[in-house]
Amino acid sequence: MTVYLPDGKALEVQEGATARDVAQALGPRLAQKAVGAIVNGELYDLLKPLPPGASVRILTEEDPEYQTLFRHTLAHVLAQAVKEHFQEKGYDPESVKLGVGPVIEKGFYYDIDAPEPLSDEDLPALEARMRAILAKDLPLRRYTLSREAALARYQGKDPYKAELIQELPEGEEISFYQQGDEAYGFTDLCRGPHVPSTGRIPPHFRLTHVAGAYWRGDERRPMLQRVYGVAFRTAEELKAYLWQLEEAKRRDHRRLGRELELFLIDPMVGKGLVLWLPKGNTIREELIAFMREEQLRRGYQLVTTPHIGGLELYKTSGHYPYYAESQFPPMRLEDREGSEEYLLKPMNCPHHIRIYAHKKRSYRELPLRIAEFGTVYRYEKAGELLGLTRVRGFTQDDAHLFCTPEQVKEEFLGVLDLVLKVFATLGLKGFRARIGVRDPQSSKYVGEEAKWALAERQIEEAAQEAGLDYTLEEGDAAFYGPKLDFVVKDALGREWQLGTIQVDYNLPERFQLTYVGKDGEEHRPVMIHRAPFGSLERFIGILIEHFAGDFPLWLSPVQAVVVPVSEKQEDYAKEVVERLKEAGLRAEGDLRPERMQARIRDAEVQKVPYILVVGERERAEGTVSVRRRHRGNLGTMPLATFLEGALREYRERKLEPVF
Repeated sequence: MTVYLPDGKALEVQEGATARDVAQALGPRLAQKAVGAIVNGELYDLLKPLPPGASVRILTEEDPEYQTLFRHTLAHVLAQAVKEHFQEKGYDPESVKLGVGPVIEKGFYYDIDAPEPLSDEDLPALEARMRAILAKDLPLRRYTLSREAALARYQGKDPYKAELIQELPEGEEISFYQQGDEAYGFTDLCRGPHVPSTGRIPPHFRLTHVAGAYWRGDERRPMLQRVYGVAFRTAEELKAYLWQLEEAKRRDHRRLGRELELFLIDPMVGKGLVLWLPKGNTIREELIAFMREEQLRRGYQLVTTPHIGGLELYKTSGHYPYYAESQFPPMRLEDREGSEEYLLKPMNCPHHIRIYAHKKRSYRELPLRIAEFGTVYRYEKAGELLGLTRVRGFTQDDAHLFCTPEQVKEEFLGVLDLVLKVFATLGLKGFRARIGVRDPQSSKYVGEEAKWALAERQIEEAAQEAGLDYTLEEGDAAFYGPKLDFVVKDALGREWQLGTIQVDYNLPERFQLTYVGKDGEEHRPVMIHRAPFGSLERFIGILIEHFAGDFPLWLSPVQAVVVPVSEKQEDYAKEVVERLKEAGLRAEGDLRPERMQARIRDAEVQKVPYILVVGERERAEGTVSVRRRHRGNLGTMPLATFLEGALREYRERKLEPVF
């Protein structure tokens, strides 16, 4: 049969030939370096037969796809090591049941049903076994079995693999990969692709942790143990990642939330429901004040809507039953006048639509910008809840703009400007834009094709006019319209989706919204949904980690602590605290009978930006000795001078200190 090389040349090979055969035909040096291939745009290993007429590009360890190949094979090496681990403990290797072991970003994992629990303490021993398997340079072999033979291999032995085989479509090839031989090795049900032998895996990997994972992600199914690992080409990449991992632990918003007394999630209140403590609530209120100020300046009108709504409201919008699985169940209320059904509010937009619809509207009122810090509720699965970043009750900086079709681009650009102002104010510099458009093959979207095409074009034109670099993500649109999301990098280079803008021609249609145009006729408005923060809970969780709890002055719960050198200066310390508070700063005095250095250290641990030390000289001269966290002693200055600078830093929301 014929295959084609990247330069377009044809190469004749035997039917059933693999990429390894192509590499050997092109020369022994390439055959020695080859680790895989790109075949008709798909990643292949050297073991899978090529289709006739395929376009083939041979890969070496220099190609980026090499990482996918060796990470996948490492998952199999991990599974082999786990079986050997339990065999050494006296268990039959068949007692270890295997789920799935895919490649993930930066590494791999394997889901395991073992005869006894694994823990993080087992990971060094498993790693050592894995390195021994790499050192043996076990060759990999690929083969296929019929459905009957494949099922016979696992039925009564491994229910997870049997289930995977049963769900494969009739006629689909069922392949296995064996590393080593029958005397010493491991075989797994797998589509591939893999490196040609375990010796082609770089040794720069680390098993990171063990976690619970429901089989197929279904909490009604068995709980398996998921062993995670990371793997890289070089020792430098691994070292950098492990540093980032340790730094991420240090910045973990759940730990800092406890240490800095920002928030708590109490089991008696409910999973995923946040209780904001006074210090955390200060951060929340500062962000709300910032957004409120910006919205009022840009012509938004603020509203407040209930935490529940009639079920019919969400049926009309399409949120129920479309999102039924992620919503709290409806509440049915009975009284002498009949029954009513309500739902905890999953979205703010239907409420804002009813505000728009409560009276007749004219084109002269448009654009109408309605904004709310509205709390909504989603029934996230318990296993998916995570601190502030995945919760069941959260407050959105939600707004809905009702405009004419001609106003869409200008309004969209106005929202883009607001989002960029948020990022600049908070020092979130690295971001990319992602435009989510519908998948034409999917049936989940509502509305006319022509309006979808128009909305998608308007978003792209606005993004281009704003000079944004963006990617198109097919299938990522909301069910009612396309959207633009911002993916932001934090201080550790991790990416978070923050801020969304959506163009919607469909909900105005579903609610029969109208405005009277210049021609005296009724027309349908367009809705723009936007939330620059997304949710305050998630946004604050990300900010805690981005700043490592060391917030700029304007967000710091306590902005200054006054520390007297001794009891003799306590009255002056109290006077300074009152002056700071009267000026509008959040200040406290530390008058505890501790050593001065201990009190200074405690303020630094609590990440207070300014520490004002007052001794006898400061009391006599009306001055303060100023220390700035991370910058040390800034010297002595008149209290009025400190106030002037600190207030400017606070009110202008500066990221860096002014002194």
